[in-house]
Amino acid sequence: MNANLSRRSLICGGVALTASAALSTTTTALAAPTASESPIRLGIASYTFRKFDQAQLIEFMKQLKTPYLNLKDIHLPMKPADQVATHAAEYRAAGLTLTAAGTIYFDKDDDEDIRSKFEYVKAAGIPIIVGAPTRQVLPRVEKFVKEYNIKLAIHNHGTEDKQWPSPLDVLAVVKNMDPRIGCCIDVGHTMRTGTDPVEAIKKVGPRLFDLHMKDLAQRLVKESQVPVGDGLMPVPAIFRTLAAMGYKGNVDLEYEIDDNNPFPGVMKSFAYMRGVIAGLGLTK
Repeated sequence: MNANLSRRSLICGGVALTASAALSTTTTALAAPTASESPIRLGIASYTFRKFDQAQLIEFMKQLKTPYLNLKDIHLPMKPADQVATHAAEYRAAGLTLTAAGTIYFDKDDDEDIRSKFEYVKAAGIPIIVGAPTRQVLPRVEKFVKEYNIKLAIHNHGTEDKQWPSPLDVLAVVKNMDPRIGCCIDVGHTMRTGTDPVEAIKKVGPRLFDLHMKDLAQRLVKESQVPVGDGLMPVPAIFRTLAAMGYKGNVDLEYEIDDNNPFPGVMKSFAYMRGVIAGLGLTK
């Protein structure tokens, strides 16, 4: 496969047919490799389906044919605390794997507040917090990372984020902290800062714990988000880099547009990403 794999060649290679089939609402419509067949594990950030309830989210996941789910508290409420484990078990009973929780915000320099959020994630049995601590609070959060043995993947949110615009801003602060503190690279927000997502992935290296995927029609414009494959995101280069570095985390689609009807764009995005994976020869 040519290293400069183009979107046009992917489409010509059958991605367009897969995408067309994927837009069906039946669970058998997507004739694509399952997530377990590739080193690139495609999942969903549940914020994508923020207008939908738990049952609908589970059904969407079945139609997408991926078990990997990064749960937002919309779909796994923090309170009442004694119900968290039960709610998490309902997702697992449906065949889903809970890979991360968040984004969870840590903006209070207070042990009780921080502990309650770690207890929430512990009760859910989730190994990674996708978090947004302030720089002031981060040293206190580090103590809880060590105590609970739960990874913290700091999510960058682009130019309007005064704490963590780019994953390189995260790396500069955490590089000498506990190795369980790292990054959730949001490639869309990264691109908007003028940072090359591929180079950011390489630099973050072993501190990359999660990745949120999106695509932009204009590099610096947040409102230009489009289905993955329709924009400028260098998805083939991203996947090649992740595979080459032996990345063990997930690539979670975080689809922030069309919130009342995201599923067609989500399916189109998955079809394109699966086409990239197949085109790069990453399927078994």
